[in-house]
Amino acid sequence: MRKMFKKSNVVNAMFVILMLVVLFVPSAKAIMIQGLMEIGLFKPDTTAAPKASLPADGLAGIRFKDASGAVLDLGDLKGKVVFLNFWATWCPPCLAEMPSVNKLYQQFKDDKEVVFILVDADGDFGKAQKYMDRKEYKLPVFAAASSIPESLFSGALPTTIVFDKESRVSYHESGAANYANTKFIEFIRKLKGN
Repeated sequence: MRKMFKKSNVVNAMFVILMLVVLFVPSAKAIMIQGLMEIGLFKPDTTAAPKASLPADGLAGIRFKDASGAVLDLGDLKGKVVFLNFWATWCPPCLAEMPSVNKLYQQFKDDKEVVFILVDADGDFGKAQKYMDRKEYKLPVFAAASSIPESLFSGALPTTIVFDKESRVSYHESGAANYANTKFIEFIRKLKGN
């Protein structure tokens, strides 16, 4: 009886330690979320109506800059499908979805009709680039270079918005999602007109 009690305490202690690691170590939490993505959870719902609307004055003036200082204005991207993702290196759900974002990017990186803008919410290019380099991702990292309308980004990380070629919000979601799934890839192709 005493031996069984000790074994039970060890198992309970290990479970508590595991839960604490998952709660307090961002990379451990990200790995857990990635595992859930692999079994089919966190699929982006491309059939739901977008939760965001465009600002009254459109997308012109919403700007992002890259590490070299080059500025990109959303208003200039009409005629292209835009995948806009707000993330941070300290955000476990952001880190969990990043492999799928990278796979999606690899699918469309040479396509001039699709633009990827990954906005580091902290604006720390050095830290963001170190993360991308360590993971061997070639994703384009930007920082906000203007105010972002709250209708598009309210501060929740990660937030992903997809604009169609007419600069309309076609997808808007906060929280991790598996963007490498075939339905989402097909969604992007449909927006392109293929």
